Parts: sequence; C-alpha cells; structure tokens
Amino acid sequence: QLRPVESGGGLVQPGGSLRLSCTAAGLDLYAISWFRVAPGKERETVSCISRRGDRTTYADSVKDRFTISRDSAKLTVDLQMSNLKLEDTALYYCANDIGDSCTGYIPPIQWWSQGTQVTVSS
Repeated sequence: QLRPVESGGGLVQPGGSLRLSCTAAGLDLYAISWFRVAPGKERETVSCISRRGDRTTYADSVKDRFTISRDSAKLTVDLQMSNLKLEDTALYYCANDIGDSCTGYIPPIQWWSQGTQVTVSS
C-alpha cells in the first residue's frame, strides 16, 4: 500500500481551474485513483488511470471537466480540474488500486494521506 502525497488544492471561484498532483514512491506500479470526501456526502471516486496510462475512468459528475494523467518517470498522477462547480468542494485524495487496472478499489481509511482541500466558492 502506497503512502501518497497530494497537493495543488485551493480556493477557486466557480468556473475556475485547479491542478492536483499525487506523488509516491512506487506509484508507477499501480493504477491510481483520485477520490473525494465532502461533509454530508458519500465518498466518490472521481477518476482513475491504469498503470500504463492507456485507460481512464471518470465519474459522471466530472466527465468532460476533469482530466487525469500520469508521468511515470516523475512518479506523479495529476488531476486537471476545469469549470469547477460549488459541488466539487471536497477533500481530495489519491490512492493506488490493487493492480494495473482500475477496479474501484479504495484502501481502508488508515492508509489515506492528508488529502488536499478544494474549495469552490464565489
């Protein structure tokens, strides 16, 4: 189980953009997901990218607005978020899947890192 570090969150107005970054030793060995947690809402997996980067998945709520990418040489997985909405406000985490492909796996909470806060507000 990886111990990733997330960064790039912040305060942005509706319609704005942010780029989140996830890095970890060993990140190149797994599919990687971004998921988010907001008060009063269920945890939501936002996006996932396969180990080779040839397959990506997106939640319907972010499709056509978010783009996931990875740079295995730099051991990073980025989430480019555009046209942000109020409902995108959440604490965003990244985590490794159990293998090369995106299965929807999210590790137990004790393996979560500190996350990065995204706040969309006018």
